[in-house]
Amino acid sequence: MRSLFVALFISSAALAEAPLSDIVKVPRPEKGEFMGLYLKGQKIGYMYSSIALSPQKDTVISINEMHFRAKVGPNNISDRMMKETRIYESKPNGRLLSFVMEQKGDGGDQLLEGTALPTGVRVVRKKEGQPNEVKMLPPSKEVVEDADQARVALKRNATVVGTITDSIDLEQYKVTTTVGGTESRTVSGIVAKLRKVQTLSEKEKVPADVWVDEKGRMLEVHYGPMMSAFLEPEDKAKLIDVVEVFSLTRVTLPKTPLPANVSVPGSITLSVKGVPKKFWVDSYRQKWTPIAGKEEDNATVTITAAPPKVLKPRPLIDPNGGKNLKATIAVESDNPDIIKLAKSIVGEEKDAWKSAIKINEWVNTKLKKDYGSSSDNATGVLAQMKGDCTEHSLLAVALMRAVGIPAKRVDGLVYLKNDDGVPALYWHEWVEAYVGEWTQMDPTFGQNVAHPARLAVGEESSAEITPLIGSMTVLDVK
Repeated sequence: MRSLFVALFISSAALAEAPLSDIVKVPRPEKGEFMGLYLKGQKIGYMYSSIALSPQKDTVISINEMHFRAKVGPNNISDRMMKETRIYESKPNGRLLSFVMEQKGDGGDQLLEGTALPTGVRVVRKKEGQPNEVKMLPPSKEVVEDADQARVALKRNATVVGTITDSIDLEQYKVTTTVGGTESRTVSGIVAKLRKVQTLSEKEKVPADVWVDEKGRMLEVHYGPMMSAFLEPEDKAKLIDVVEVFSLTRVTLPKTPLPANVSVPGSITLSVKGVPKKFWVDSYRQKWTPIAGKEEDNATVTITAAPPKVLKPRPLIDPNGGKNLKATIAVESDNPDIIKLAKSIVGEEKDAWKSAIKINEWVNTKLKKDYGSSSDNATGVLAQMKGDCTEHSLLAVALMRAVGIPAKRVDGLVYLKNDDGVPALYWHEWVEAYVGEWTQMDPTFGQNVAHPARLAVGEESSAEITPLIGSMTVLDVK
């Protein structure tokens, strides 16, 4: 019996003296932080985050929550809540043990419960009225310090490099935080010295500039030039301005495009400023040229549109290595209902281009155009049969992949005139399919070849376009 007591004592002492990660040693608000989220100075939501050591001191609990509310179109309100709870080992470089990711509101309700196993991460997706789905992900590289790289980097006064599992697509992305200098900034009328860090995710490609005070409070976060978060009391943070995001984020044109600019075949040339060079990506549709003698973010971009010339039968090999045929948690091209529908739409047609047209036209005619009725996955779109450009593109891509056509979603801007008659570029999503060569299609507008009056700036991730909102200006249209 005495030996048992000795063993228990030694075990308890070892636990008490076990080293703890720097993440629990840095100062931070004890009850977490509320931050108001602003787009171009308008309140569109709020965030909450907290990190705490468990009573047993063997795990760290990280909570991140985001609420978004805004008008989309004249009559619809988009309301979205996302909450992540992650549990890590509390030791230095402690492993991610489990997570719960809850999503509610516009986009659909679902719960993702992940458990780290020796063979990988087992994820159970739960959606009301549907059977649970189980997915196996690769082993997680995420460690406890990744839950708050900003304050860990400040404590170490060194760069922190790690990995975060994204709550939307469940892919793992490299995240790097670097330490900046000390700045004097006015906070609540008082000049304070704040330390700056910058965090960059390989997914979003948008650096987040973070300012932290000597008490460890995260006072400001800037995501590009027009989106920011500010530390606020809980009651103030939860007061949201219901703003109309389409008009708030559009890019006004100096004149109305010509008919040739919106025809197929056709072309358009835009003279732009405020577009960082990382967006100057040439393709078969877009060609960028710097404007001589102007600032480095000034350029012309010429966009052309024509039907594809090289056509092949399906199934096709993805020229990008397979990612555009892959089934994901959003693009569920391996779902039996998606496969069955895709086969029924294309029938016996083997030509990839003609098959893609059949899918594009089916999605355009069958889905109801309804802004504010969103879904984050293809089966959700299929269940409700309505949505905006995101839902149209998501379902179209899933159906194309299901019958062996490599496809992806494209993020960018498209020319429209709304009720106020102002010619402008609006944020939009459409489809790119490989049918022997790449071609762009628009299931929302029913275009089997997407007209040229649109500018592609990213793929399957609206986050990376954040630095363009409010900073991009069109100087001329030809």
